[in-house]
Amino acid sequence: MSDNSNPYGGSFGNQMTAQAQFGDAPVKAATNSYVSETTTATFARDVIEASRQQPVLVDFWAPWCGPCKQLTPVIEKVVNEAQGGVRLVKMNIDDHPSVAGQLGIQSIPAVIAFVDGRPVDGFMGAVPESQIREFIAKLGVGAAAADPEAEIAAVLEEAGVLLSQDDLDGAAQLYGAVLQAAPDNARALAGMAQCMILAGQPERARELVTDISEEIGKDPDIQAVVKKLDQIEEARKLGDPSALEHTLALTPDDHDARMKLAKIRNVEGKRDEAADHLLLIMRRDRAFDDDGARRQLLQFFEVWGVKDPATIAARRKLSAVLFS
Repeated sequence: MSDNSNPYGGSFGNQMTAQAQFGDAPVKAATNSYVSETTTATFARDVIEASRQQPVLVDFWAPWCGPCKQLTPVIEKVVNEAQGGVRLVKMNIDDHPSVAGQLGIQSIPAVIAFVDGRPVDGFMGAVPESQIREFIAKLGVGAAAADPEAEIAAVLEEAGVLLSQDDLDGAAQLYGAVLQAAPDNARALAGMAQCMILAGQPERARELVTDISEEIGKDPDIQAVVKKLDQIEEARKLGDPSALEHTLALTPDDHDARMKLAKIRNVEGKRDEAADHLLLIMRRDRAFDDDGARRQLLQFFEVWGVKDPATIAARRKLSAVLFS
């Protein structure tokens, strides 16, 4: 699928990745371990040829390398948990320096992923387990190859963490991997749309969540994205926030201006400020717009999610207003 026809392809990040394939796990090796050693003489067989059957990670290391010793147990654990979805081949560069030299490796540990007989991606250093899982997931490999649903759920969980950390490239790549395997996965569609929104591409996000079935459109995650897009479109029509602030400086009880400013601050990501504007309206005039400030705040909560810190903080303040 080309980038022109794929709304989640090719726009985030620039790392080389293989096409995602969930389920239909590669044939397992005869041994229970998916970790082995290689040499210069056997590299072509152990890595180049083997990678035509399944992704192969090559770990370039040396006995004197402290970070290598930190990485080894972690990457071996993740690879073995993948149950044959990927293999790890270790190469001691002290004994076999030529391959590392040909690949331009200048520091270790260095891990290079081979797919279809060629290197496609890599990383250096003793990275955390979560990053190793993310790296392997980008190759279309999960920790539960026999259970595609569990595999997808794990990738989506990792993508959600990356999105919460504002790692749009990492999150989008994982959401895209899921969508390659399950184009109708509502959680992945919503997550990809969130990445597009945060990247300043609300039009693409709208296209993504519009071109779906009616049933998927009823999913809570999709509905939250649609509401967020509606809020963005509405905020664009509400005027200049600086002008609204000037109005409020002169007339603090201009609740209509304050409501508009709250909506703008919300789409800017200034959630606490948006909530405070609405709460101030409620304190001063609960009857304004037929309790419109409270209704608007509840709409914010639906988009932010119940676990969002801004939702939790605003709910406490809302309770104080309602029951004071």
